[in-house]
Amino acid sequence: MRSVNKVFLIGNLTRNPELRQTANGQSMCTFGIATNRDWITQGGEKKGSTEFHELVIWAKLAEFCHQYLKKGKLIYVEGYLKTRSWDTPEGVRRFKTEVVVQDLIILEKRATGEETHVQVAEEMLDEMEQNGSAESSENA
Repeated sequence: MRSVNKVFLIGNLTRNPELRQTANGQSMCTFGIATNRDWITQGGEKKGSTEFHELVIWAKLAEFCHQYLKKGKLIYVEGYLKTRSWDTPEGVRRFKTEVVVQDLIILEKRATGEETHVQVAEEMLDEMEQNGSAESSENA
């Protein structure tokens, strides 16, 4: 049986990217993004929630992120989920699930009158929802 591990996110950086090198010289960048979700309850009340995601980027893309991204920047990322574990000095096993980024687009508004990357991304999301690919609104 096949399985899928694919993540698509549009969100704002919660902190500036941190660039590190592995022992063998591979570049690795980490940062977080926040995504927002809004919905209307059956009673007509507007609700919203924010999720925070940890991202890991490798190689040349890591160097690009460190150079061009900063806290607050809106980005689109594609990648997959990876959970890693480690033991604390007290002997407690800890787990952390991160998004390993494979592709990234910086989303910026262009001059007035021109279509923005954000508009294109929103149109793609709307189309996915119309085709039944996106999660339906939450009942509250």
